[in-house]
Amino acid sequence: MNIKYPNGQSYHVNVDKAQPKKQVKAKKATYSNRGMTLENDLNVSNEQYLAKGIAVIHKKPIPIQVVNVNYPRRSAAKITEAYYQKASTTDYNGVYKGYYLDFEAKETKNKTSFPLKNFHEHQIVHMKACSDQKAICFILMRFSTLNRVFVLSFDQLHHYWERQKETNGKKSISLKEVEQDGIELQYGFSPRLPYLDAVDQLINQTFLNKSSL
Repeated sequence: MNIKYPNGQSYHVNVDKAQPKKQVKAKKATYSNRGMTLENDLNVSNEQYLAKGIAVIHKKPIPIQVVNVNYPRRSAAKITEAYYQKASTTDYNGVYKGYYLDFEAKETKNKTSFPLKNFHEHQIVHMKACSDQKAICFILMRFSTLNRVFVLSFDQLHHYWERQKETNGKKSISLKEVEQDGIELQYGFSPRLPYLDAVDQLINQTFLNKSSL
């Protein structure tokens, strides 16, 4: 499917985030690697949080304008061309313990660093605006080859984003930096990915620590 931005330019998916279109070999179900993308893990976790009355968090729909549709048969329709009506912001938002959450989920196959090209300027601007309004903003980042998932606060992401603009600035966040500044998550059963435990830490860092000053 050909999807384009409002200015007419074609949308190109980041190589790191792209998933294979066809699965030739069946995946084996294991405890350490459940064969799920980060997005699927989050969607399942959010359903579990909602069912337990813990939080209301959803994936944002992508605003697109459909241009062409093919009908290979009467009972089926296939979108062949579409445009983004406007630039998308972040992947997820919702409410938890009275706090507004706004966050992005990204994956990379890199083993030693997380490329900043996975983020877009308008996403950084959006999270900065939400953060200025006291929202809890962060990113969930998964090193898919290592099967490791981290929560990184927006303040930390913004630091690395601005660092790349310096002369000879790094265009990525090293795994060592992520381990130092982020909160690593461990897969569970229900929820599958207990990221709200890390959010509790961010809330404490953002509000409780400041109130004690």
